[in-house]
Order: sequence, then C-alpha cells, then structure tokens
Amino acid sequence: MMLRPIAFLVLALIATPALAQQNVSITADLFTLDETSNTAVFTGNVVVVHPTVTVWATKVEATYGAGGTTDLKTFDATGDVTLKTVDQTATGQHAVFTPADQLLRLTGDVVVVNAGGTVNADELVVNLETNVSTFTSSQKGRVTGTFTSQ
Repeated sequence: MMLRPIAFLVLALIATPALAQQNVSITADLFTLDETSNTAVFTGNVVVVHPTVTVWATKVEATYGAGGTTDLKTFDATGDVTLKTVDQTATGQHAVFTPADQLLRLTGDVVVVNAGGTVNADELVVNLETNVSTFTSSQKGRVTGTFTSQ
C-alpha cells in the first residue's frame, strides 16, 4: 500500500516554497486572517485544490511564523477530511501536518484506498523524514486491510 504520495502531496501543498509558486485554489464559506495570532482559518465547505492533491474539510486552520504565510507552523483540517490524489484517497475526521517534525497525522475513522487495497484504522501517522507510515487502532479495535493481489 503506497501511502507516501498523499503525505508528500499534502506537504507540497502547504509547506514547500518551491512549489508555492504553483496555483493553489482555496474556497470556503468564510475566511478569517488574524495577524495577531498568525492564523489563517477557512470554515464551511473548505476545498483546497493544488495541481497534485485536493483536500476537503469543514475547517482548515494554518498557523504561521514571523515569515508570514510561507512560514508554516501547522496545517490543521477538521470535519470529514478527505485527501485525494490521482491514485489514492485518504479520509478521516482530523488531519494535522507539522513541518517541524515532518509528521502528518490523520485520525478518526481513517480509511485509505488505492489500487492496492483498503486500510481502516483509528489513526495514520506518516513520518515524511523516514518514509514510514503507521496505522493504529484503539485497544477495542484493530487495524484492518483488504488488499488486491497482483
């Protein structure tokens, strides 16, 4: 199961200055920019379209540093989150990316689907530095997968 593309594309969407020059379209019912707290918040039917990934969520909040919106500290999407590339879809209730530790965390009824199969879990953590994806579930549940043989 190839999970790296989703994580890489979310990273490219929100954190890579070289790719920041590509057009990114964000639509929402409401946009609030708070320069005091360095936050940009999109709420209501949020759709983020990048040439290589589309993100849907109820709310997306980005916090940034002194360098402005290109100095991303966190990217936080909540409420029926979907990350879709050409060949993979990942869904959950909450997605957080933190550039400082290179972790993308998707939680809450996680389902990842691609041509290789489907994995279900409570949480998916993708370490972009080590290229390791870890699925976990609560003590009451188990990680489940259905895979297509080649």
